[in-house]
Amino acid sequence: TIGATKGHGFNGVVTRWGVTRLVRKSHRGLRKVACIGSWHPARVQFQVPRSGQRGYHHRTEINKKIYRIGKNLKEDPHSARTENDLTEKAITPMGGFSHYGEVTQDWVMIKGGIAGPRKRIITLRKSLLPQVSRRALEKIELKFIDTASKMGHGRFQTAEEKAKFYGGAMAKKARKAAEEAKETAEVAEA
Repeated sequence: TIGATKGHGFNGVVTRWGVTRLVRKSHRGLRKVACIGSWHPARVQFQVPRSGQRGYHHRTEINKKIYRIGKNLKEDPHSARTENDLTEKAITPMGGFSHYGEVTQDWVMIKGGIAGPRKRIITLRKSLLPQVSRRALEKIELKFIDTASKMGHGRFQTAEEKAKFYGGAMAKKARKAAEEAKETAEVAEA
């Protein structure tokens, strides 16, 4: 993947480079570099930690593993289904992804993290090196995709499951949502 990391703005040396803070009684601040170099050479060398921009840097990560490529919501409304888990559910977790929302377009599931915040554009590129290791060549069979809420301790995989557990008002709410979804599907077909 190729992308820009999450931006953190202008930071000092303690945050940016992890230098040790000075003692409490030090003169003119303590989150500083004590000595930025000798008298000669009469320049500050590039190795000396200085304050400045942290984050929003261009980064390339290699050996990312693609777990699944999914179709959009209209083409495949049950894209989170696996052979072991036959529950009819879309890839979007309950309540949506935090700071993102609902996934309605085609999507790619990748192992691990990627550079940058939500909604930042990244580039996926084929590997420039031939992949020969066992780990790279193994076939991936997903057994289960968790679609529980990502805000708090998610307990239910689908709205129907939640309605079944709570009953009453929740069941009514789920029925209403299902009817609305059916109506929108009929309108889209017409």
